Amino acid sequence: MTTAASFHIGYTQYLGPDGEPVQALPAFARDPMALIPLYRAMVLTRVFDTKAVALQRTGKLGTFASSVGQEAVGVGVASAMQPDDVLFPSYRDHAAQLLRGVTMTESLLYWGGDERGSDFSVARHDFPNCVPIGTQVCHAAGAAYAFVLRHEPRVAVAMVGDGGTSKGDFYEAMNMAGVWQAPLVLVVNNNQWAISVPRSQQSAAQTLAQKALAAGIDGLQVDGNDVIAVHHVVHAALAKARRGDGPTLIEALSYRLGDHTTADDATRYRDAEVLSKQWDYEPLLRLRTYLMRMNVWDKSQEEELGKTCRAQVEEAVKAYLTIPAPPTSAMFDHLYAALPQGMREQFEMALRFAPAAGKDHG
Repeated sequence: MTTAASFHIGYTQYLGPDGEPVQALPAFARDPMALIPLYRAMVLTRVFDTKAVALQRTGKLGTFASSVGQEAVGVGVASAMQPDDVLFPSYRDHAAQLLRGVTMTESLLYWGGDERGSDFSVARHDFPNCVPIGTQVCHAAGAAYAFVLRHEPRVAVAMVGDGGTSKGDFYEAMNMAGVWQAPLVLVVNNNQWAISVPRSQQSAAQTLAQKALAAGIDGLQVDGNDVIAVHHVVHAALAKARRGDGPTLIEALSYRLGDHTTADDATRYRDAEVLSKQWDYEPLLRLRTYLMRMNVWDKSQEEELGKTCRAQVEEAVKAYLTIPAPPTSAMFDHLYAALPQGMREQFEMALRFAPAAGKDHG
């Protein structure tokens, strides 16, 4: 018997959990000052996350999906993208969205059940949060093919969780992107849990990155808690796609330190000791340790950053809470040029039970 095919999945890491480099850093990271904006973005995301959970607990926000412990994935991805690339996020990717220009107020509006939160004032080309699992990969593959047809040097970047890689949408989109050699970068945030289902029960594959092989595209792994590594591999994949050399699947290994959403209680299915140990690997601590060791960051700067981020978040929250809620009729807008009779009846009923006009999100 001869070998029909063989494969190799590479793994990239630059900073170990202790903040020490494990190999020579890539060119962009050799000046430690260049890493401070990435650290600031991760801290802002963490502060925003904490406040959003508090808002939900006090009835001022709907169900919220925290990204705590996974900030390096979103920040690493978004920091590598060009402004005219297009982001196709899942519902846990506000770290990337904030860096791409989505405002915190817009994000809060969305999680407060207000669709105006998806009408981004800055990131006009980026797609809104995708709650259905894996369907954003189909959207991204279609957009990437459109870039080919239009001869536009742009890249579609889809972000999906490990659970999304079990969906048919994921495979179908990846397969066609490979056929088309479309400029698609697919980032899998492998945070080890699909709600309460652990990675070990989702797939028998040794890696999720190797799923790219069936589509004839490149697949690789990266330490998702190392923002330097994530930025580096995503930047390289974007450049490859922009050259016309096809898609890449990047599996970013991270860990979901919080609940799946604020509607979940992960203590029912997750080992407390394992969770406690995972905090040793989280991305903010890792990069902060490195920056302090390089003498470009200190305790006073950390305190000032925390103060600044909290002020920014509070300002966004204040704006969110004072925006008048949309009228009840908004849920019927933009559906049809003229509402069908059945929906017209629903519309009239909704108006009868509508709350008083002008009620805000608080």
